[in-house]
Amino acid sequence: MTSAFAHVMPWTEEEYLALGETPDRVELFDGSLFVSPAPTPRHQLVSSNLLIALRPPAKLAGLEVYETVNIRLRPNRIPIPDLVVTVPIDIDQVVHDATSVVLVAEIISPNNAATDRVLKMHYYAEAGIEWYLLVEPDAPSLRLHRLEGSKYLEYASAEPGTPLRMDAPVKVDIDPVTLLSR
Repeated sequence: MTSAFAHVMPWTEEEYLALGETPDRVELFDGSLFVSPAPTPRHQLVSSNLLIALRPPAKLAGLEVYETVNIRLRPNRIPIPDLVVTVPIDIDQVVHDATSVVLVAEIISPNNAATDRVLKMHYYAEAGIEWYLLVEPDAPSLRLHRLEGSKYLEYASAEPGTPLRMDAPVKVDIDPVTLLSR
């Protein structure tokens, strides 16, 4: 990564992909790299429990669920969402097109909450991803948004003890408390 810090802006998608696998989460936003350290154990626990909750109903719907996948929203814009629900994809491909994503989920981290609530929400909407799930791991709570025109509108929400009832893109009820189960 030392050479990444010496790089003269802007980054191209080809240069970004040439970085290869890194220990940090490195995303590309319009020529700039956004680097995040590994998520906290709480974040990882929430992510893995959400994956476990979504995988069986996704499979029934003919869909797949993955954590931290490179998604091309458009050229030179490749975020790495915490979790995605996709149509069947090539599991050996490095980057997947946004058109294969039916739901994207972001688990809000205190140090980059605005990125998930504003920037990524805008970018995912612009790319036409129909469903956006925001997870607040501390409360915990869930906010499911559906794309209406060019913006996401809140479709359903859940607080501890009140499950999120999803009827699309998968059918599942998720109580936010279960996301913190060890």
